[in-house]
Amino acid sequence: MSKVDFPKNYKSILNVKETEHAIVMIKNFFQLQLSTALNLTRVTAPLFVESGKGLNDDLNGVERAVKFPVKDMNEAQMEIVHSLAKWKRVKVSDMALEPGFGIYTDMNAIRADEDLDNIHSLYVDQWDWCACIDKKDRTVEYLKNTVKKIYGCLKRLEFFIYDNYEKITPILPKEITFVYSDDLQKKYPSLTPKEREDKICREYGAVFLIGIGGKLPDGTIHDGRAPDYDDWISQNEEGHTGLNGDLLIWNPVLERSYELSSMGIRVSPESLKLQLEERGCPERAELEFHKKLLSGKLSCTMGGGIGQSRLCMFFLRKAHIGEIQVSMWPEQMKADCEKHGIHLL
Repeated sequence: MSKVDFPKNYKSILNVKETEHAIVMIKNFFQLQLSTALNLTRVTAPLFVESGKGLNDDLNGVERAVKFPVKDMNEAQMEIVHSLAKWKRVKVSDMALEPGFGIYTDMNAIRADEDLDNIHSLYVDQWDWCACIDKKDRTVEYLKNTVKKIYGCLKRLEFFIYDNYEKITPILPKEITFVYSDDLQKKYPSLTPKEREDKICREYGAVFLIGIGGKLPDGTIHDGRAPDYDDWISQNEEGHTGLNGDLLIWNPVLERSYELSSMGIRVSPESLKLQLEERGCPERAELEFHKKLLSGKLSCTMGGGIGQSRLCMFFLRKAHIGEIQVSMWPEQMKADCEKHGIHLL
């Protein structure tokens, strides 16, 4: 259900024209920082893929993709991407990139089943990235080092914004804190996963939560993850489960935790089999993408997505993602936002 939180006495720091200019500045600056830090080259990306190939991101397995038939392809069904989680791995493999190098792209998606609120929209835009890694680097330490590089890009962006808009002062901590989802569950057993995130982000300011999708000690999961891209079932060298995670920061406008990125080391043929069984969908092994992976035809990779509108929303101290991007919203939401000083584009 649609629900919007309205910060008390909210007033945008930048007007609409200033906001539009700042969005361009942020996107141009950050993608250059990201590509340099992770050795990524930009590639073009599809808006839609063919249904039935296993190439689209299934998210939690229940979200419906927007589909349409193609007249000149015998009415073949295409579907708008949810993300490019699996497409990127195929692309990197086809390019035969060496370990330590990868790609990034502007991903535009439609998620028709999204519950609309301050940070969720029907329209999703993010930098999807994917890099080849050596098999020996399928470790939590390699994951952490990559997260630190991305966080460094965020810190440089924060100063860039402050240098241009002095009213937007830096708030990110010097370093990001790493926390395992099972440890977080043990620390706050009576709280929901979202409440745990709020607690830990309020305490540290910036957190990378490791192990999203695998079972916690009490048999639950912190949050859903598709079984065919991130590796959330393998045990890492620190004795915890999972080689993936979410990059979370404390949002002072909304006063809650705020996810900027989801990323991880991608499944191996062995972990893919286990995760398909865990999620009760072993039949996916017969899809084209999964056959390639299981037969060893895809490169060993890690990757993720970084929300473009979410990034701009945080660094420009906005209360609603509709202040950053143009999308569709319920009439009541638009009216309520207007009353509370939130101008939806």
